[in-house]
Amino acid sequence: MQVYETWQGIKGKHPRIVVGLGNFDGVHLGHRKLIESLVAAARETGGTPAVFTFYPHPMAVLCPGQAPPLLLTQEAKGRMMNRLGVAVLLRVPFTMEFARLEPQAFIEEVLVDNLGIQAVFAGYNYTFGHRGRGNPELLLEYGRRYSFDVHVVPPVEVDGRVISSTLIRGLLMDGDVAGAKKYLGYTPFVEGTVVAGERRGNTLGFPTANLEPEPDLLLPANGVYAVRVLMDGDSFLGVANVGVKPTFHGNNHRRNVEVHLLDFHGDLYGCWMLVRFERRLRAERRFASPGELVAQIRRDIVQARGVE
Repeated sequence: MQVYETWQGIKGKHPRIVVGLGNFDGVHLGHRKLIESLVAAARETGGTPAVFTFYPHPMAVLCPGQAPPLLLTQEAKGRMMNRLGVAVLLRVPFTMEFARLEPQAFIEEVLVDNLGIQAVFAGYNYTFGHRGRGNPELLLEYGRRYSFDVHVVPPVEVDGRVISSTLIRGLLMDGDVAGAKKYLGYTPFVEGTVVAGERRGNTLGFPTANLEPEPDLLLPANGVYAVRVLMDGDSFLGVANVGVKPTFHGNNHRRNVEVHLLDFHGDLYGCWMLVRFERRLRAERRFASPGELVAQIRRDIVQARGVE
């Protein structure tokens, strides 16, 4: 998969582009339907399957401090799109200049002149251009004018609920990782390099790996989770604490992810790992003493071993 941060000059490199438009945060089941549809359409016509997205989230530029937290890092989003068959990922920086681009100009200058699209896929509620004035109806109108196909993808429902990134964020903020998985199509996860921590886990008898996720990434609600950790091609069950460790810190301490791997012995510092949140075991709480915390961790481990 080729990744570009500009749309200029793409037409000469990749013929007959079939492009999907959207933010695609989470690459959930609704996004996957759109991407799989455009990849299939491109293969049928000998075209190039592409996705046009942007970073950071538009709200981070238009209303600083009010942007929703992200479900995936840009790297993870790219990996998922690559696995789905996307050949070209246009990950364009979202700027005030880009935000002022009129929807008609976006279609003519970006999609037609620079990408040379043969087809476009967009969700039923997709908006674009200055003040979000562009919509699927405008794409259909300009598709007729410039002879490119437009496919408007209807909402995807699971258990009677329309899948959306907003819905999934709400579930994760409630700690409902099983519910989020149902709409994502995969187990919620966080990934990163293990950093040095306070080594308090060693003192308690449960050594931990500390991760500090990107600050704009959404973590599930504070609590203790049964997790599965992928590292160097191996898989381990574990127990993860998400939060501020209130037994030792105040509630203003920075949130992080601290993972104890079951049946693992070795030094994890500097290792890269992916942590899948399989099930929430309990809320994070403050214990009266380290001894009470140790007793609870032992109970958490028993529960975590029950995860398949």
